[in-house]
Amino acid sequence: MDPNSNEIVREFPYLFRLYKDGRVERLLGTETTPPGTDSLTGVQSKDITINSDTGIGARLYLPPNATASRKLPILIYIHGGAFCICSPFNTGYHHHLNTVAAQANVIVFSVHYRLAPEHPLPIAYDDTWEAIQWISKGSELWLKDHADLNIVFIAGDSAGGNLAHNMAMRGSTEGFGSLKVQGIVLLHPYFGNNKKDELLEFLYPSYGGLNDPKIHPVNDPNLSSLSCGKMLVFVAENDFLRERGRSYYEALKKSGWNGVLEMVETEDEGHVFHLFNPSKDKSVALVKQFVSFMTQIEKHIRSSSL
Repeated sequence: MDPNSNEIVREFPYLFRLYKDGRVERLLGTETTPPGTDSLTGVQSKDITINSDTGIGARLYLPPNATASRKLPILIYIHGGAFCICSPFNTGYHHHLNTVAAQANVIVFSVHYRLAPEHPLPIAYDDTWEAIQWISKGSELWLKDHADLNIVFIAGDSAGGNLAHNMAMRGSTEGFGSLKVQGIVLLHPYFGNNKKDELLEFLYPSYGGLNDPKIHPVNDPNLSSLSCGKMLVFVAENDFLRERGRSYYEALKKSGWNGVLEMVETEDEGHVFHLFNPSKDKSVALVKQFVSFMTQIEKHIRSSSL
């Protein structure tokens, strides 16, 4: 064995270690739960492959009362984890999305994108976009039988919130195919500020600094073109990303974007608290607000079409 194989060349505490031989040891977000039928909600889930060459895929959730006679909205969910840890298969995400699928009565499509540093940014953006384009083709059986492509939501937490925003921006220029995105939900989203971010610069070799619209949408001159009509932004009082979420909200509000924008702040809570402790009252309230955002939009669309 190479005596240097266990030499650590870079470490980011609580996230990962990079060894000299190229191995990456992740320190968080490695626990997983298999798909199946959830005993609490009755939601069914399964894992699918989108691109066998790259490993892009998804975990798909189908609520228990899905029938062929009534099509259901789609929630495209993008997990967080600083672009470098976690997956749709983590226990916390699996529990969260079973709950959301059941309460909102939506099909959830939880995107599995490749992680940095092995796959440096902007690969995660392109992987997520590829997954969305794949959904728009509607060839997967659950989607073909049950999905209403006219009522689509995109949501994500932390780095996934950044990805969700960027998917909406990309959709404004390239379109979403057959999908009609009606709303975006950003939960404690990660965006940059004006301070040096060593992790980001390591994961994103082509990072363009403060003028990089992927990381700094507040400086994006095209922000007003965001392609959805409604957005809900969650922030938390004790979250280190709180001010970045608030700055994003203010920038979008002042950009000339003509959509409906709402922000919800949770007091005395930290980053993605609802994933770590889903049973506490404030976590239950957050999910209720998330679900209400989608159900109210669906109700309005369906009543308008009568």
